[in-house]
Amino acid sequence: MAVKVALGADHGGYELKDVVRDYLEQEHYELIDLGTYSSEAVDYPDYAVKVGEAILSGKADLGIMICGSGVGACVAINKMPGIRAGICHDTFSAHQGREDDDANVLCLGARVIGHQLALEVVKTFLNAKFSGAERHVRRLAKVHEIEQRYLIKA
Repeated sequence: MAVKVALGADHGGYELKDVVRDYLEQEHYELIDLGTYSSEAVDYPDYAVKVGEAILSGKADLGIMICGSGVGACVAINKMPGIRAGICHDTFSAHQGREDDDANVLCLGARVIGHQLALEVVKTFLNAKFSGAERHVRRLAKVHEIEQRYLIKA
């Protein structure tokens, strides 16, 4: 079964999003392209929410969010309970984020990373799996506790 990937970007990440989209299609990932679809200025939180909702609803297994630096997209999407996003501009962080931290969203900065390295990071992130090691499970449980403690109670 193909991994389902939600892909989103703001205008700063639009060009790199198209490069990543083409790679994902070539590699036969089940792709959900959530925009943006042009270089016209838009707000990254709008696309971060779309990617996060695709994961939280089960429509996607993993997400990739791209903005100019990767920072804004990462800040926005990490506000969503159940999302664990990391900015990765190297392959070590990409595989460690999945293997140790069970990251489910990769954030990239299109103005920080070149296209070829970005594709290597994407490939590494998508091919890595959570280790399930006891120490990582314990740490993720603590992260979940923090998330639950600070959720706004209605």
